[in-house]
Amino acid sequence: MEYKMSIINTIRHKYAASEQGAKDLVKSCVACAAMDIVLMLPVVLMYCLVKDLMEETPLNVWGYVWKVGACLLAITAMEYVKYNFQFTTVYMESGRRRISLAEKLRRLPLSFFGKKDLADLTSTIMADAATIETGTSHWVPELIGSMISTTLIGVSLFFFEWRMAFAAVWVIPVAMSIVLFSAKIQNRYNRRNVQATVDLADHIQEGLEAFQDIRANDAEEKYLKDLWPKIDLVEKRAVQAELGVAYFVVSGQMVLKLGIATVALTGAYLLTHGSLDVLTFFMFLLVASRLYDPMSNSLITLGATVSLGIQCERMDEILCHEEQRGVEALSNKGYDIEFKDVSFAYDSSETVLDGVTFTAWQGEVTALIGPSGSGKTIISRLASRFWDIPSGSITVGGMDISKIDPETLMGLYSIVFQDVILFNNTVLENIRIGRKDATDEEVIAAARLAHVDVFAEKLPDGWDSLIGENGSELSGGERQRISIARAFLKDAPIILLDEATASLDVENETFVQESLSRLVKDKTVIIIAHRMRTVAGADKIVVLKEGKVEESGSPASLTASGGFYKRMQDIQRNALEWNI
Repeated sequence: MEYKMSIINTIRHKYAASEQGAKDLVKSCVACAAMDIVLMLPVVLMYCLVKDLMEETPLNVWGYVWKVGACLLAITAMEYVKYNFQFTTVYMESGRRRISLAEKLRRLPLSFFGKKDLADLTSTIMADAATIETGTSHWVPELIGSMISTTLIGVSLFFFEWRMAFAAVWVIPVAMSIVLFSAKIQNRYNRRNVQATVDLADHIQEGLEAFQDIRANDAEEKYLKDLWPKIDLVEKRAVQAELGVAYFVVSGQMVLKLGIATVALTGAYLLTHGSLDVLTFFMFLLVASRLYDPMSNSLITLGATVSLGIQCERMDEILCHEEQRGVEALSNKGYDIEFKDVSFAYDSSETVLDGVTFTAWQGEVTALIGPSGSGKTIISRLASRFWDIPSGSITVGGMDISKIDPETLMGLYSIVFQDVILFNNTVLENIRIGRKDATDEEVIAAARLAHVDVFAEKLPDGWDSLIGENGSELSGGERQRISIARAFLKDAPIILLDEATASLDVENETFVQESLSRLVKDKTVIIIAHRMRTVAGADKIVVLKEGKVEESGSPASLTASGGFYKRMQDIQRNALEWNI
């Protein structure tokens, strides 16, 4: 039983499959092998007919009619079984794979996504998943099935005449070895092909996202100049990958075709020396003509199966990555957020936070300020466990957040980012993301608190108006108000505001700030801002510099101390007085 599960686990990792998918793949291979064996029945029937004719046995025509019918029935039934195991179950597994991939991505820490660019992940989720689906439905079962059936038929031939059997099967291991020995070369070519494809997709996506900037800076020519070599490289890598397979597959197939020749020559030699009868010679010629058909096709799939390993590795890397987990029961007493000697680095060479300690009290607004790169944004991400910390502790109401399931923990937070992500859906549905079971009345009530009604009711279809991809039909301030409406709808006890008004004009900033003042009442609030007037009303200010707490206290005490906060105030005051 343990050995059986070991095989299943090996298949799971090799082909990025579920346990049920691995079991179905084994059944698929067996079904393909059985189909190849059943297809030998007409050869057996032909042998029996020739034998009866040569021995001048009275021919039972109706008997052969029934046998032909039985062969057709067996082939039809086996074809149905094979199709069900080879395709239907694999497509079901493909659905499970995509769902499990989505579930896995949902539980991965953001540190994983920091190491992967979007084009690479998109390629794995879409292209690699489709390739694995094709491989496990067409290539792998046919290859393994033909290997099983050819082995069984080849071994059985030795019971008839070992010399003729050897003449028939010697080409099979030689042909397969040629293709298998090419595995490293094929993998190298395939890795290059995948990387070139990902680089091209990344460049195209970057161009689409930055199209306005490219046009505004008259950089189309430079962009295209960088694009064409990437397209040429993808074409070059694809040709190399195909040729890398073709050289060895064609060589293997040429060797395989020598089998019929060696069977004929060996049979002719033995026949002339009286060591072989004509009927046996005829049987081996018949078997050889059928024996090499599945193997010839399998050599093609063998090359494809070898190259499939790259896609499976990329998929398995995601499926086997360590997840963020924790208990689902909350044990916090209140909602004070405490950072105690917290250090953090994206990698070993770049320290982002170094021994940060402070407390954001419930019912107060705690503002994080400091120069760019000082660690403000990462603190808000760590507070909601977007990343896990290597040292120190972060608690909410005395509860260590590293021990809590991320999705359960996220129920305590409403987050308003500077960069708002919206979907090509209606205004109502974009706000409803804050709480998916909210009624239309509750959504609209939250929207009014965020002043979304000011512009939503003027849209062509009102609240049911589509707002375009990422809210392209709305202004920056309108998009930000939808984000704040989500936070109102969620009504979480902890609010994280990351530069929520940094990119807004004066009118929209007034609207948003009024909305935020309603949102943060009686909650634990951490606000990140560059503008000193935005944080002037905060209860506590934490000044960060180079990943450390430079100073902290009320706005009045920090102003009086004449430290970094006072200098930032003076700099911004001078900037406001600047004239052209």
